[in-house]
Amino acid sequence: MTEKTTDYRGKPVFTTGEAAEVCQVSQQTIIRCFDSGRLRGFRVPGSRFRRIPRDELLRFMRENDIPLTRLEGGKRRVLVVDDDQQIVELFVDVLEADGRFEIRTASTGYDAGVITEQFRPELMILDYMLPDVNGNVVCQTVRQNPDLNGTKIIIVSGVVNQDEIEDLLSAGADDFVKKPFNIEKLVDRIAELLEIA
Repeated sequence: MTEKTTDYRGKPVFTTGEAAEVCQVSQQTIIRCFDSGRLRGFRVPGSRFRRIPRDELLRFMRENDIPLTRLEGGKRRVLVVDDDQQIVELFVDVLEADGRFEIRTASTGYDAGVITEQFRPELMILDYMLPDVNGNVVCQTVRQNPDLNGTKIIIVSGVVNQDEIEDLLSAGADDFVKKPFNIEKLVDRIAELLEIA
């Protein structure tokens, strides 16, 4: 018999009991963290009930290395950033069919920034040559945002020399893949970076 778990995807605010279930700790632990300021939220006016906003719960879980699977229904968030529609469609088809990933796409660095703020991808597949900025600019922007500390970045490109690859890796990319690439190998690498089976 499988354990029944509540689907918390998209839930904006949590009670201490729900936060405890998501984090797999006791409700008292959540209340202690709340009262000490380690877990921020608000009290319901006129009562002693505590409420924790989703973003704050995510921050707390990441800081304490608590797996996010209960909060996200098990699927890992991947953002594909490429202006080549065929490549985007390839990634969407393969990753959605895989079943382990929730996908969003962007075709410019600007769009990537906007979607990243809302979607908070756990991994980004990033084309180096975008119409508005280079991938390393997007990479640096992600790395400067403390809320995205855990986001993995794989840069893909066909026109990059070894020096540029070194620059990309020092800008914060986790890996570089040259086009044309083997999609199965790339999916394996994504799973490896996200530490999923």
